[in-house]
Amino acid sequence: MDLSNKVAIITGGASGIGAACSKAFASKGAKVVVADVAAEGAQKVAGEIGGLAVKCDVSSETEVNSLVAQTEKELGPVDIFFSNAAVATGADPLTTPIETWHQQWDINVMAHVYAIRAVLPIMLERGSGYLIHTASMAGILSTHGNLPYAVTKHAVVGLAEWLAFTYHDQGIRTSLLAPLGVRTPMLPDPDGSALEEALGPIKEPEEVAQMVIDAIEAERFLILTDPIAQDWMQFKTNALEKWLGGMRRLQAKITKS
Repeated sequence: MDLSNKVAIITGGASGIGAACSKAFASKGAKVVVADVAAEGAQKVAGEIGGLAVKCDVSSETEVNSLVAQTEKELGPVDIFFSNAAVATGADPLTTPIETWHQQWDINVMAHVYAIRAVLPIMLERGSGYLIHTASMAGILSTHGNLPYAVTKHAVVGLAEWLAFTYHDQGIRTSLLAPLGVRTPMLPDPDGSALEEALGPIKEPEEVAQMVIDAIEAERFLILTDPIAQDWMQFKTNALEKWLGGMRRLQAKITKS
């Protein structure tokens, strides 16, 4: 897809990958809507790129519908919806409050569903549209420490894969962004030990934004942020028991550090 003059909504657009992608999309000529619950941050990014800032709590279907309605009113039909907003609260199943599970599910999964329900009908009607979903390698490989995050990101991977084969022949393109470590406010503070080993090579948001642009222009589904991610995926697929053993050893390092 050529981004020029396309109307694109990016959630979680006030910082990190969302902010970098908002700027990258705008540099390619897209009309960008920077959506975020942090209204001031969204306004700052939108002001830098001549975009539209909309305060939106993506865990609310009503607010997502309002976001799409405002976009259509001010800029026109949505060509691209980038479901990027997420939270990474939580820990193990015994200490994580049930309320945290619900919050992660609503923001990390249901927000994607709300976006699809809001924009897919008109995309199907015209025979074109692009849905982008930020998961994480935590959704393909898993992650240490934060069980709700791993579970919800696995759900996003499944959702995006389903969309990619169900609606492709009707003109809908789907991409899945599955980053390793990216220097954003959500990044844990790696100390050069086991945690950094688990996160993989740390990328800057601007690097990831360019990868997203490349994938959209090529209409490619999977967006990985480092070649090592492909190696880890193949290792898990080809030797699951060995992979689990490696994850256990890494867990022991993290616990000790």
